[in-house]
Amino acid sequence: MRIAVLASLKSWYLADLRRAAEARHEIVQASFPNLQASVGLTREEIASGTELPLSDFDAVLVRTMPPGSLEQVVFRMDALARLEAQGVPVINPARSIEAAVDKYLATAKLHDAGLLVPRTIACQTADEAMAAFAELGGDIVVKPLFGSEGRGIARLNDEALALRAFKMLAQFGAVLYLQEFIQHEGYDLRVLKVGRRYVGMRRSNPSDWRTNVSRGAIATPIELQPAWIELAERAAAAIGAPVAGVDLLPSTDGRLYAIEVNAVPGWQALSRALGVDVAKVVLDYVETVAENEPAA
Repeated sequence: MRIAVLASLKSWYLADLRRAAEARHEIVQASFPNLQASVGLTREEIASGTELPLSDFDAVLVRTMPPGSLEQVVFRMDALARLEAQGVPVINPARSIEAAVDKYLATAKLHDAGLLVPRTIACQTADEAMAAFAELGGDIVVKPLFGSEGRGIARLNDEALALRAFKMLAQFGAVLYLQEFIQHEGYDLRVLKVGRRYVGMRRSNPSDWRTNVSRGAIATPIELQPAWIELAERAAAAIGAPVAGVDLLPSTDGRLYAIEVNAVPGWQALSRALGVDVAKVVLDYVETVAENEPAA
């Protein structure tokens, strides 16, 4: 199979997929910034640059979501959707990436699916954010609407500092996305779903309330409980992502919150902690999807 991977040339995941592919698959790097599309010519074609038509690949695997202008991001998602319309399997589908990358939309979809989520308020002015700060109990987590790996996240429980932060964010045109702080024991659960296969790890951080491995958390293997798998399945289905990293947070009062669904999930720490060749699992799933995809 020929699989195009949307990733940077220096991506660890691109290298890991090439290692796992061996001689079974050809892994070709493609680039979001180089995406181009044609309509009304010999055929509609989506390409990465002038010499890499993605329409000719057996599947396209999305392994990055680089920043861009609103126009660029919308075009990139449109291009992926058009590839899907042509019968090229795109993993994950554009609609799931759009939903997962937007924390407000993802949280709303998780809530609609009946999962427990932190109380959340999204607004656009410092005054509204201060009202939300009070309504959420004066101890909140403010997050960038778009972002991952704990970047740009802050816990605020002081009114003066909160007002200063909200004013600064509003000046930059940010959406103010606030969630109540959930008291927890210093760890969360990451469940990785790849098709019908699930693996998981516990991420603990003794020195920070954030449990991202990129922030110093320690990853250890866990035996997934059926209830966790069921929650992860529902969360991924709410987003529409067949490959997903679902973050579950056990609170000190015994409840289990669905915090986030990542539609471009990493697996470096998980592979290391579990000793599982996740890249091979992903490629096996891509192969299964491609073989069962109906012709365009």
